[in-house]
Amino acid sequence: MQYNLKELPNGIRIIHMEVPHTRMVHSGFILNIGSRDESKEQEGLVHFWEHMAFKGTKKRKAFHIINRLESLGGELNAYTTKEKVCFYATILKEHFNKAAELLCDITFNSTFPEKQIEKERQVILEEMAMYRDSPEDAIQDEFDELVFEGHALGRNILGTEETVGKFSQQDFFDFISSRMDTTNIVFSVVGNITFKKVLNQVEGYLSSIPAKRSLYIRSSYNQYIPKSKVVEKDITQAHCAIGKPAYSIYDQKRFKLYLLNNILGGPSMNSRLNLSLREKHGYVYAVESAYQTYSDTGFLGIFFGTEENTVNRAKKLVLKEMEKLRTQKLGIMQLHMAKEQAIGQMAMAEENYAALMLVFGKNLLDKGKVDSLDSIFDTIRETTAEDLLEIANEVFALDQLSFLTYLPR
Repeated sequence: MQYNLKELPNGIRIIHMEVPHTRMVHSGFILNIGSRDESKEQEGLVHFWEHMAFKGTKKRKAFHIINRLESLGGELNAYTTKEKVCFYATILKEHFNKAAELLCDITFNSTFPEKQIEKERQVILEEMAMYRDSPEDAIQDEFDELVFEGHALGRNILGTEETVGKFSQQDFFDFISSRMDTTNIVFSVVGNITFKKVLNQVEGYLSSIPAKRSLYIRSSYNQYIPKSKVVEKDITQAHCAIGKPAYSIYDQKRFKLYLLNNILGGPSMNSRLNLSLREKHGYVYAVESAYQTYSDTGFLGIFFGTEENTVNRAKKLVLKEMEKLRTQKLGIMQLHMAKEQAIGQMAMAEENYAALMLVFGKNLLDKGKVDSLDSIFDTIRETTAEDLLEIANEVFALDQLSFLTYLPR
């Protein structure tokens, strides 16, 4: 995985990988600012900013922003996570310059027009209502609140009706001014374009952005207490979440936990949870185990929906599979197959160049480098059955798990 890297005098870094066999270029700004960087009164502001970036800049109105790339067959998008906000685009290689200029404009020159704030406020309130009406989404948000209670990591990225209802134009300017740090911004490019051409086309835009430093420091998370909660809702199916904090992005065990989690409840049909809950017992349509890393902690969560009269049985099956991984060492062939499966999935993910572009930016912000796939594969191949047993006992200990269950009213 060969990539090029340049840091500009203002601190913004450009990372690039050339892919000659495609017609497209994927590019975007990844900023090390996320929902965990909001105060309680600012909850939902970064996500609102993400929306407002498309609603007007110093030289463009909303229509011109939306139409700029769409009329060329390209795509312009953005997303917000707990630790990042990203503005990105995909375009034919001959139009890369237009995409880069537009991304600079919406990232650094948004004006947050008051009339557009009022319109978008309603759009976001509708988005919140949509998520509340979907128990599969709602339980994940509420489980974050349960696991990370009292910390910004537990707050909903969308915010609350109260906070979203109060944001003004000045709130956006003040927040961005206090959090923006050009040393924590990466412009990432993956596609059919040389690094020389990227620099020729974007260096002028990016170098003109004034250097900015922020004194803000994230509050770290270190206060987990296991909890259990049952909520009655107007739903037809029961939903369950089981999990706890896990290893951070800097932890040497993170790739081994990725492997272990993949065995337990990864995306493949042969995961242990899918084989037990769906294939053997028919209790669920889908069950997933997700492992997410943050800069100072991580999160492992298992989610499934089932009938009310089978929720306890399904829960026991999940705990049974976790207990097996804590007490029964994988055999040589089981371990080999699990490694090959995880490596294959990662290699397949590298073929998604838009996602790879975002991974490059995120990794550079978090670790100052991009882990090569070969080094990750080496870590997975070196993992022993004893390693997985040790990690399972650290992460799957029953007395450290939290539970959230939605039951039909």
